[in-house]
Amino acid sequence: MDDQVLQTVQLDSLKTSSSFCVHLKADGSVEKLTNLSLTDYLAPIKNSSVAWIDCTTKDLEKELEKISHTMGFTQIPIQKLLSGFFSSYEDADTELGIMLPAVALNGLEITVRPLIILVRDNFVVTVHNEDIVRLLKFSRYAGPFLKKLRSEPRLEQMTLILERIIDENNDRNFEYLREIEKRGDDISKKLIDENISKKQLAHEIYEMKHVLIDYLNVLWATKDVVDSLRYGDADLITDDEKLLGRIGILSDNIDRHIELSEQMSNVLASGLEVMQSIYNNQLQTMNNKFAIVTAYLTVLGTAFLVPNTIATIVSSSPRLSSMVEGSGDVYFYLLGLSTLLATVISYLWVRKVWSKKDDN
Repeated sequence: MDDQVLQTVQLDSLKTSSSFCVHLKADGSVEKLTNLSLTDYLAPIKNSSVAWIDCTTKDLEKELEKISHTMGFTQIPIQKLLSGFFSSYEDADTELGIMLPAVALNGLEITVRPLIILVRDNFVVTVHNEDIVRLLKFSRYAGPFLKKLRSEPRLEQMTLILERIIDENNDRNFEYLREIEKRGDDISKKLIDENISKKQLAHEIYEMKHVLIDYLNVLWATKDVVDSLRYGDADLITDDEKLLGRIGILSDNIDRHIELSEQMSNVLASGLEVMQSIYNNQLQTMNNKFAIVTAYLTVLGTAFLVPNTIATIVSSSPRLSSMVEGSGDVYFYLLGLSTLLATVISYLWVRKVWSKKDDN
């Protein structure tokens, strides 16, 4: 068996972790198939009006190329599709490949996983890791949703399915902004708590800023894909203005959440400014205390410098020493008076200097 035949056997036998297919038959009925090998889905949907196939995998990057080849996608450069910054859009005329970011937030740790959407002929394929369950809700109502499309042309059907999948992914991503806002509000409360560690609080604000930057990157990446669908004129997307307007609504919703995220970023930046002001005030208060202590030490140092100098002069001169010994208590009165005068003079001088500083 040569390599080409072996590869074909491997692709035909490929079975993902879990999968399902919902397809609209030509007679208007809907059928749902679950957990078959991918090749087993191709025969039932061949004569269907439209179909959606969803499959999960343990390692998307390693298995996506096999999955795409099994489903007949040969024109889309898979590695290029996966190499985009959170999102990608590859239009190969008869095939369309999209990568969207799927966000997961755990505390202050944000994780972004790829959600792959492949479109060709009459079906849409979504591929994602096992921990991405955001399309589960849509899968429950996919049957009734497809039934409503039975009177629509095929391009309109494909566009509506694609729009609904993107909308479901966006809605789940948008929910995490509420969690980010709640954590931002908790940080705001901590700012007014005098007992909280300011170092720890600054670290939390930095982590929140980092989460918001990643979240904004996700929103901008999603908007790029949505705008590409809206203005890219892909052959697999309808030209109907009404349906393209629904894609435009998706873009507008993303814009609103980008604005909210940027406002939250500004709030956190203000929090950092508040903390900086607090630190500056604490530092200024400490400097003022040190300055007061320095002033008192200056007064005391000056007060004791004068009598100390007098005593040094007297002790170093034998004649003066003999005069002091004969003068009785006059020497001690002299030292006390000089100490008092030096204290008063130094105090008045320091007070005058501080009053000039306050005026400035």
